[in-house]
Amino acid sequence: MASEEASLRALESLMTEFFHDCTTNERKREIEELLNNFAQQIGAWRFCLYFLSSTRNDYVMMYSLTVFENLINKMWLGVPSQDKMEIRSCLPKLLLAHHKTLPYFIRNKLCKVIVDIGRQDWPMFYHDFFTNILQLIQSPVTTPLGLIMLKTTSEELACPREDLSVARKEELRKLLLDQVQTVLGLLTGILETVWDKHSVTAATPPPSPTSGESVSTSESANLWKWLHIAATAWSSAGKIKSLAEGTLLCDLLSNLLQSPSSAKLLNQPIPILDVESEYICSLALECLAHLFSWIPLSASITPSLLTTIFHFARFGCDIRARKMASVNGSSQNCVLGQERGRLGVLAMSCINELMSKNCVPMEFEEYLLRMFQQTFYLLQKITKDNNAHTVKSRLEELDESYIEKFTDFLRLFVSVHLRRIESYSQFPVVEFLTLLFKYTFHQPTHEGYFSCLDIWTLFLDYLTSKIKSRLGDKEAVLNRYEDALVLLLTEVLNRIQFRYNQAQLEELDDETLDDDQTEWQRYLRQSLEVVAKVMELLPTHAFSTLFPVLQDNLEVYLGLQQFIVTSGSGHRLNITAENDCRRLHCSLRDLSSLLQAVGRLAEYFIGDVFAARFSDALTVVERLVKVTLYGSQIKLYNIETAVPSVLKPDLIDVHAQSLAALQAYSHWLAQYYSEVHRQNTQQFVSLVSTTMDAITPLISTKVQDKLLLSACHLLVSLATTVRPVFLISIPAVQKVFNRITDASAQRLVDKAQVLVCRALSNILLLPWPNLPENEQQWPMRSINHASLISALSRDYRNLKPSAVAPHRKVPLDDTKVIIHQTLSVLEDIVENISGESTKSRQICYQSLQESVQVSLALFPAFIHQSDVTDEMLSFFLTLFRGLRVQMGVPFTEQIIQTFLNMFTREQLAESILHEGSTGCRVVEKFLKILQVVVQEPGQVFKPFLPSIISLCMEQVYPIIAERPSPDVKAELFELLFRMLHHNWRYFFKSTVLASVQRGIAEEQMENEPQFSAIMQAFGQSFLQPDIHLFKQNLFYLETLNTKQKLYHKKIFRTTMLFQFVNVLLQVLVHKSHDLLQEEIGIAIYNMASVDFDGFFAAFLPEFLTSCDGVDANQKNVLGRNFKMDRDLPSFTQNVHRLVNDLRYYRLCNDSLPPGTVKL
Repeated sequence: MASEEASLRALESLMTEFFHDCTTNERKREIEELLNNFAQQIGAWRFCLYFLSSTRNDYVMMYSLTVFENLINKMWLGVPSQDKMEIRSCLPKLLLAHHKTLPYFIRNKLCKVIVDIGRQDWPMFYHDFFTNILQLIQSPVTTPLGLIMLKTTSEELACPREDLSVARKEELRKLLLDQVQTVLGLLTGILETVWDKHSVTAATPPPSPTSGESVSTSESANLWKWLHIAATAWSSAGKIKSLAEGTLLCDLLSNLLQSPSSAKLLNQPIPILDVESEYICSLALECLAHLFSWIPLSASITPSLLTTIFHFARFGCDIRARKMASVNGSSQNCVLGQERGRLGVLAMSCINELMSKNCVPMEFEEYLLRMFQQTFYLLQKITKDNNAHTVKSRLEELDESYIEKFTDFLRLFVSVHLRRIESYSQFPVVEFLTLLFKYTFHQPTHEGYFSCLDIWTLFLDYLTSKIKSRLGDKEAVLNRYEDALVLLLTEVLNRIQFRYNQAQLEELDDETLDDDQTEWQRYLRQSLEVVAKVMELLPTHAFSTLFPVLQDNLEVYLGLQQFIVTSGSGHRLNITAENDCRRLHCSLRDLSSLLQAVGRLAEYFIGDVFAARFSDALTVVERLVKVTLYGSQIKLYNIETAVPSVLKPDLIDVHAQSLAALQAYSHWLAQYYSEVHRQNTQQFVSLVSTTMDAITPLISTKVQDKLLLSACHLLVSLATTVRPVFLISIPAVQKVFNRITDASAQRLVDKAQVLVCRALSNILLLPWPNLPENEQQWPMRSINHASLISALSRDYRNLKPSAVAPHRKVPLDDTKVIIHQTLSVLEDIVENISGESTKSRQICYQSLQESVQVSLALFPAFIHQSDVTDEMLSFFLTLFRGLRVQMGVPFTEQIIQTFLNMFTREQLAESILHEGSTGCRVVEKFLKILQVVVQEPGQVFKPFLPSIISLCMEQVYPIIAERPSPDVKAELFELLFRMLHHNWRYFFKSTVLASVQRGIAEEQMENEPQFSAIMQAFGQSFLQPDIHLFKQNLFYLETLNTKQKLYHKKIFRTTMLFQFVNVLLQVLVHKSHDLLQEEIGIAIYNMASVDFDGFFAAFLPEFLTSCDGVDANQKNVLGRNFKMDRDLPSFTQNVHRLVNDLRYYRLCNDSLPPGTVKL
């Protein structure tokens, strides 16, 4: 014992030293190594048992428990059975003796260690493991300890980690399932006992006139009927909102949703629990939440258990208890109030675990209905309005976690169960929506409101899909929900307007970007999505709700003209009073939001409904055209204001949003154009001409970027989507042409310049709708397009290859600017024409031909300037994708040969290794061009295949193969895949005669060394850590097998198949790409299925023989457990079982203890 005592003192001293501030890292490493060596020795656990019973040092106790944990999880197989018995006996005794005095984290760790023993030995060698837990729970003195043990058991045994064999995992799950009914009965008993015990002392108030007890069934039915009549009548009179916020509905729902007995139960006052009872209940609810996460829905989950859980869910919405705690003042009372709220949170967690299960047995559906009824009772309680409390202040007083859980419940109800429940006649869906409405629009936080909007979006999606699947019932469904939807629309629109919701909206951040949007933008976008979904269901209602609101704000905006006065420096807005400025700011912000809303709804005026909704859409478009012209004519964007930092951005934003909203109607304008073509076009011409008058003044360097870009995008939509034949003859368009082609005019910012040039090019290149080919005026348009491109590329075409030489005339930086500005415009023009008619592409290439030849001549001169090469290759890539037919074979061959000559191994190495990300991008773009080349059908580019394969396998691949960086690899392997996929006959010659003679299509193999090298590169890629490359290449192999039967080819089958299977199995064993387990399993199956006999008879035994870290007996077990199933699900299950058990055996074998070390 002296040595144990001395070891304890030494360990305490070491632990104190280890955690002391002054201990150096080097000394800490020494101590750590000493402690690890001590833990590994045989019999160390005896010392640890002594340490646990004899020390009060937390560090020593935690270390000792870690030694036990390591022994049980990694070395248990090698522990003598006598020692195991002693450990199984001593640790529970230790826990029982000290559980009340141990710190909670030590106690929990000790519980886990005992559960770990159960995980290994129950029931064979530790038959009373679970019985002991049940006894602990049943004894009042040890109930908390038993519950902690139960929860730990559920966590560790129901979903065990990989350090168990699959057979043992299945056995444990079955053993636990056998105990579920008993355990749930015990937990129900504990919760009911606590509730009943404390309810006895609570005073029961007399029943209210509308409590469930005092209303007969016939009265309830009458109320039900009355509610429907009242809801319909009130809503048609526009009063549904007051109904939604009144108390009458809640009292009625109390009768409708509850049977008399449960209403009585749920109306009981919530009991005041003592601290210990509260602690026991919280542990029991935690156990239930974890159990519900894995047990199937069944009759074991009884109605009494559900009712009890709902009793505890009421703690979350009991403001009275929280108020009492804060009024009584002591910190203990405040903690008590928080704990009671926590019981509500835990109970809602239990409910949500059940709710999240989509697979519901028929016999459980009635329980679900009961759960919904009881939860909606709670929803009533939360949203009930009375004089003392508004709904919002009540929600603010509730625990934030409780609100989150409740919102989760509502989301699960709508997304998973609404379709199931809606058919129940006794479930009042419309009334549920009324409660959800109150709950949504009284949320105390923005996040809470966003979450509720998500629920409404789910509901609207459900309704839309329901109507689409049952078009005959469309009117009936819409009539049922019409009032709720109109109310929702009105309130959401009010919420985005400063006029109604200024205080909340001003809290939103409109500067910090998160996921490319500010908090304000997210708020507006989510709100407008709800508006749009209602518009899809109720277009007339939605429009008649939105348009008058837009009109009101437009009147304010259009009326600003009367307040504009001329001052010395220009025009000034003569509104200076602080209150007026604030009101104007709010009105402009609202107008901006409503313009976005109107734009978002544009899609609901086109297609089949164009004629039916024509007049509404025309009204909108006319207003938008008027507003954009007004803004451009009086130049509100340049006007002086009393509060320039606020009002000027507001005025610019309204102008930009009006242009964007009009752009959203470009598809409507296109349909209008096709409908009125050759008839009364005057109105249409007027709309387009006026729009151009609004756009043209804004295409200027003096206009703010936001407004300029909105104007440019609208111009592009007119040129590309609407394409009116008269567009080019409008004076305003001529003005834009002149400005862009004028060499002396100041160039617009890059993005705007590109957009305007795209629009002008499209006006000349895109075929006019509704006109035959002979009326398209191609010759004239071709001449105009050539002169446009000539003007845009004037400086670029004058560049010479000597521009990069030391004695150049123009500075290199200036040359780079010319190249960047010209190529960005030309590339965009080509990209936007690539999907158009042959004639459009022909004209485009004729105009570009000289610039393309200049680019090819300049390319070699700039090969060492990776930023320029990058832009040139982008341009060529776009040309290859869009205009390769127009370029013709000889010139295309010349380009490819030039690139192949320039990208020598030295140049590739310089780009990839020394020029960073820009250099890698250059090589990636070059490989993308080659991807286009190898995909080209026919024989034209086939002569390049040997050079391309040589470049890939002999020049690029050796440079990148061993680099950990993923740069270039993805593009290289895509090129190799495309080459194989589109040029299969380059490797496998197949003739009809050969296949007829042999009876099978066994192709003749050509270029075998190149094919083998490519496959080897694919195999090597599976040994590298980059998961994206792994996934991509696995997909490529599977695609080649699906399309070309890759795995069946003789060369693959005989020399590569099982090498690939071996690599993929090793990847699974090493868990390096765990996210792709399923895909890897399927690929192994597809490969093995080519030769199942070979797989089972030769590969599997050979694979097991080569496995290190497992003995012969374990290998035999692994082989026997791999059943000879040949269907995909069973086979992949066997693969994952093999991998799991192999890892488990290795873990056991690797952890056998080495020699002894003493402290």
